Amino acid sequence: MITWIIVFLVVALIAGVLGFTTLASGLASLAKIIFYLFLALLAISLIIGAVNGF
Repeated sequence: MITWIIVFLVVALIAGVLGFTTLASGLASLAKIIFYLFLALLAISLIIGAVNGF
């Protein structure tokens, strides 16, 4: 999932440099959503691991 975040950020940066501002902002928003989803899943995974004794 982190790979997708990096891919979207790199494509957003390239689109921003080339002047495609709406595409860049859309891709940056997607990267942000995926990042928050990753953080939420990480937190849930850590909590479940702590409850199970990992």
